[in-house]
Amino acid sequence: MTHLNHLAPPEPAPLGSPDWHVTAFLGPQPGTGDHAPLDAVRDLRARILFDHGRRPAFLRADGTPVDDQDLDFGAWHFIARRSPAGPPLGYIRLSTPDTGALFQSRAYLGAARYEELLAAEGFAEPEVFEHSRLVVEHRARKLGLGQYLNALAIAAAHHLGARAMIGTSGTKDGQDRFHERFGFRPVPGTRRYVPQYTEDVVIMLHRVADGAGRHHDLVTRLRDEFPVIATAGIGADSPVRQGSPTAPVSLTTAAAPDHDVWQPVLFTPAEPAGLDGLNRLLASDAVREVHDTLDDQLTELVRSREPACRDTAEIARKKRDQLAGLEPWEYGTWAWYPWSGRLVHLLPREEFRLVRTDRNRGRIERPEQRRLFGKRIGVIGLSVGNSAALTFALEGIGGAFKLADFDEFGLSNLNRLRAGVHHLGVNKAVLSARQMFEVDPYLDIEIQRDGLTPDTIEEFFGGGLDLLVEECDTPWVKVAAREYARDLGIPVVMDCNDRGMLDVERFDREPDRPLLHGLLGDVKSVDLLELGPQEKVDLVLAMVDAELISPELAASFGELGRTLSSWPQLASGVALGGALCGEAARRILLGRTCESGRFYTDLEQQLRPSRDVYAGGVR
Repeated sequence: MTHLNHLAPPEPAPLGSPDWHVTAFLGPQPGTGDHAPLDAVRDLRARILFDHGRRPAFLRADGTPVDDQDLDFGAWHFIARRSPAGPPLGYIRLSTPDTGALFQSRAYLGAARYEELLAAEGFAEPEVFEHSRLVVEHRARKLGLGQYLNALAIAAAHHLGARAMIGTSGTKDGQDRFHERFGFRPVPGTRRYVPQYTEDVVIMLHRVADGAGRHHDLVTRLRDEFPVIATAGIGADSPVRQGSPTAPVSLTTAAAPDHDVWQPVLFTPAEPAGLDGLNRLLASDAVREVHDTLDDQLTELVRSREPACRDTAEIARKKRDQLAGLEPWEYGTWAWYPWSGRLVHLLPREEFRLVRTDRNRGRIERPEQRRLFGKRIGVIGLSVGNSAALTFALEGIGGAFKLADFDEFGLSNLNRLRAGVHHLGVNKAVLSARQMFEVDPYLDIEIQRDGLTPDTIEEFFGGGLDLLVEECDTPWVKVAAREYARDLGIPVVMDCNDRGMLDVERFDREPDRPLLHGLLGDVKSVDLLELGPQEKVDLVLAMVDAELISPELAASFGELGRTLSSWPQLASGVALGGALCGEAARRILLGRTCESGRFYTDLEQQLRPSRDVYAGGVR
């Protein structure tokens, strides 16, 4: 067995990221050789792919994981672990042309279209390899293991003589963009939804002659190391050997939280696929709590539609009519929240939203509610932006969202963000998406965990936005986001978390409006990529207008890096900012009065005795 030390992850990883110990074996043919290692990697894959119920197809009816594929026979299998005695943390498969008839990409496209694609690209089938089933335990994903294993499979294909590589890729969590960084490109016209994976899938193609993208150097190094790994084989001390001792439960291994999962899984038991998925989930023992208040929700639905209906018998009749012959457990949706282990029974989407926003009426009428649910909103920066995003979700402002933040929720955020100590270490975009889905599981949310960079900003604005909430601390992001918004005619709102300051920039009406009210002059985002610390402070002061900020904030700038780690922010100010952004957003999206400008709701001023409307006696 060979230990491959991975000291320089191809993607940025935390300092002190581990060495990777890698083993590989060539899968036996059916009915020959030792199948124990193959059975073990199949169990590993299935457990990770099941992902706490996100993909119920990877669980048998008896609750055991399943991912048995004929493509495993004759393929190369790579397993990575952190230490010689540690458990497997990641895996990838490389299929050679010998099993080309079984390639997943061939099955996905159909034989005829697959052969047409290769011919159009100038490749013969014996020249094409396929890599697939890249799976990594959640606790190893931020350590660069996924990038390393992907590079290793590509390197092995290069060594074995591939001229091209092909594969299917998910898209929900940016897997397709991940592969693009290795020189793969999506094949136009091949993207479609695949129920087994509960997401859109696309064919990706890689030309060996074009190199391996930004990871070319790593792939080149691993190409030369592959023969050593292949010759060593799986070894007696393989991480997938049968009968390995189980590590004792300890504080370092027990119940490790999943910091990456953020999407609920919705089951509709009135449909066969939904019922099957629900049964698989319940058989998995992953459900910690079941919440079923459907009967109360139906009562609220009747009263929302007919507020004057108070007769108990009449309400019961209308509830039976609503069920339309279904058993109560069959009606509506079961929402599975894998990060908490909760399974919740809810009304169908339209009825759920009708009841949930019923108390909005009188302020936001139902036609306006429907208009708002049809809007797509972007939120950049999920500290102060978290308050805005949650306010939008609660109030029904927007039915689709794009959230971007590179930062993780830390202990010092607990003075102003609505979260708990068990959320420490969770990416802020992930945390916000979870919280919003717990308000409304029917929302459409996309996240960018790397924040906005020159490589990702175009994708963030792709697909269109009706409104942008910008709450990022980075000067480049502030200016670049507004440049995109102005070019695309997207209105921008921003809360400053000081003196209740709200910025509104109506680029939808004013395509030539200066960014940030002209406070920065003709500055361009490209000029802000390499700012020093003091330059950033000076720029932020110019953005907020140093003459108008509160005395407390003004005094803090001179203490940054000395007595203060960052500028002061309070929960009350963040909550107020969410309210101000919500009010402005609702007005803009419904066509009500909300002009460009900078506005203050300064509580220091509002709570002065002179503002008391009853000063001098009750009126």
